[in-house]
Amino acid sequence: MSDTGRLTRGLRPGTRRMLFESGTADTAAELSLISEVDLAHLVMLVRRGLLDRERTAALVGHITRLRADGFSELRALPRPRGLYLAYEEYLVRTLGAEAGGALHTGRSRNDLNATTTAMRLRTWWLGFLEEAVRLNAVLLSRARAHRHTVMPVYTHFQAAMPVTYGHYLLGVAEALGRDTDAVLHAGQGLDRCALGAGAVAGTDLPIDPGTTADLLGFAHPARHAVDAVASRDTSLRLLAAVAGLGITLSRLGTDLQLWSTAEFGLLHIPDHLVGGSSAMPQKRNAFLLEHLKAKAGAAVGAWTSAASMTKSTPFTNCIEVGTEAVGACQPGFDAVSDAVRLAQVLVSGARPVAERMRERAVDGFTTATAVANHLVLAGVPFRTAHHAVGTAVRRALEAGETRIDEVDVGGVRHTVPGHLASPDEAVRATGRGGGPGSFDPVFAQAEGDLRRRAHERALAAERVAAARARLDRAVRELAAPPVPV
Repeated sequence: MSDTGRLTRGLRPGTRRMLFESGTADTAAELSLISEVDLAHLVMLVRRGLLDRERTAALVGHITRLRADGFSELRALPRPRGLYLAYEEYLVRTLGAEAGGALHTGRSRNDLNATTTAMRLRTWWLGFLEEAVRLNAVLLSRARAHRHTVMPVYTHFQAAMPVTYGHYLLGVAEALGRDTDAVLHAGQGLDRCALGAGAVAGTDLPIDPGTTADLLGFAHPARHAVDAVASRDTSLRLLAAVAGLGITLSRLGTDLQLWSTAEFGLLHIPDHLVGGSSAMPQKRNAFLLEHLKAKAGAAVGAWTSAASMTKSTPFTNCIEVGTEAVGACQPGFDAVSDAVRLAQVLVSGARPVAERMRERAVDGFTTATAVANHLVLAGVPFRTAHHAVGTAVRRALEAGETRIDEVDVGGVRHTVPGHLASPDEAVRATGRGGGPGSFDPVFAQAEGDLRRRAHERALAAERVAAARARLDRAVRELAAPPVPV
């Protein structure tokens, strides 16, 4: 469509190739979305009496055949003004202006693009949620398996207090769950269909946007035409939530990489999850963890890029937002999708070295705080107890010992009960404030949250599947020959 009536020449070939001529796979995927919207739009047009059944049946039949064939006939078409107009021009040439030229009745590329963007993002969102829920289940499964595997928790990279590896993984699962809830919530912006908003101000044709919204799996039609075509805030909001999830996984990756070094020796990463060196024969590099950590940076960068493109644009349909900014989001989405799948295999595969973990919990004097609290219960002010226990630890280290049996408080010697020298006992005693001793109730709540998220994701997927079934039935009815009266 080089000649629009107003314009008599199209873009030159070099510019056209740069802007519009993408690969075959992209063509098929994009036309699949466009044609799904077409079918819903045609059902609505014929129901509203804006298009007769004969022309509608011709369009539906040809579009259905193109979909079944993967749009092979359209892959090599020139695109002087983009893929959609090349596709529409093909339908006009094939079916004639009376049929092909009627497809775009009551809509614009603006509301069409906003709709296909939401549909594409919705498909990604549902797939991502499925993988995020699966990762949460993996974390909870490993947490339950290692709920009694004692280890030190670290602050400032120094052994701090005794916990368990299961308690650590349960904490990561809690954070990941909140991140997943944020992704769920951000995706709720995908429940409104832009189709019907037209170029920017709706239409005076008697269309029914509620019908197309319903057939395409949206809960509602657009409420405001300018907002519908101007806004891609859901993409930015969703990417921000996804980046937050990626950041949580990057922190998990840092811990697993550090703990799997020979210097720490707390975790073993199996051979199928590590790599060697091209020059150093002895190396076992947990390089997948470095990929896991880096993915969050791609998401943060994508958000920054897309937000920068959107900033200060006019609040209406514009290429910077609807095409460039939306396109900049996708690498961020893809990066965190990869991170989630990497985290699944890494958490599943990493094996705690229980003996080494417990050894570090003992050698690191991780029960020192429990000893200080024991003195508090005996009436010693906490700061006094803190100083006295710190002094006892220093003297034990100077003597080459790894435990303290007594503490001198102002000349009064307090014997440390045997159970306080054991990190296992100290762990069992920390049942308040979300400590490892409260594993069972926290785990039960986390399992309940996991089931809720899985259910919410399943409901959203079922709504889309049910809408697709309704659309398929409506299309079959339109394609069928009319019943003689």
